[in-house]
Amino acid sequence: MRSTALCIEQSPPWEIFEAGQTSWEDFSPQEQEEIVRHYAPKIRFLALRLKSRLPRNIELNEMISSGTLGLMEALGKFRPQMGIRFETYAESRIRGAMLDELRRLDWFPRSLRQRVRVIDEAIHKLEHKTGHQPSEEELREETGLELSEVRQGLEALQNQLWLSLDAIENSVATDGPSAGGEPFSDTVRKELVERVAPLVDRLTPREKLVLSLYYTDGMNMRETAEIMGITEGRVSQLHAQALNRLRKDFASAYGHDSE
Repeated sequence: MRSTALCIEQSPPWEIFEAGQTSWEDFSPQEQEEIVRHYAPKIRFLALRLKSRLPRNIELNEMISSGTLGLMEALGKFRPQMGIRFETYAESRIRGAMLDELRRLDWFPRSLRQRVRVIDEAIHKLEHKTGHQPSEEELREETGLELSEVRQGLEALQNQLWLSLDAIENSVATDGPSAGGEPFSDTVRKELVERVAPLVDRLTPREKLVLSLYYTDGMNMRETAEIMGITEGRVSQLHAQALNRLRKDFASAYGHDSE
């Protein structure tokens, strides 16, 4: 049994926890509060990053609340023998809890979900027919929707695909080497990258350019549109199509269905 007073003088409780010197249950309530407070900014960071991909009706506080539950679960189940830093393990648990909450909320209204399905089918039909990615106007003519509805549907499709890719990453992360059924190490993420990389090569040059500018160079939709000389709506469409291809190719190649 450790000396609580001595450990507090030597190291803050979160460092003692990370080092595996003391399990979560053996910390005093005050020390547990300090540990939670130390990791709390990670919850907000992940919530903000996920919220930026979601419709406006999703409340940030809902993401933070579910993420907090994920953090508490991580604190109780973390074991140093897993071979990873707690912060890495906690991030997976926090994100997973947020995704579970989104699924529970069913955040796509039924009408919008139907519109997304119609647009997704129209995209693939027109691609097969014309050999190129359809424009918003072509989608409007094919679906009979108003242009504003097409744009809203494309944005929703993009948001849906972000959630799907996050779910893919979580499902892959839980399938790797594990200790007691828990995520084991960063090698899983490396494996995911190695699997996705060749799938990116199958994308069209414009799709790859959009992903490169958006993720590698950190540009937003407006900046990407200016560089490519196209509209923000077209950038959003190319972005959504690229993610859709990756998601479906990943599911086909590795048997992970994101639905």
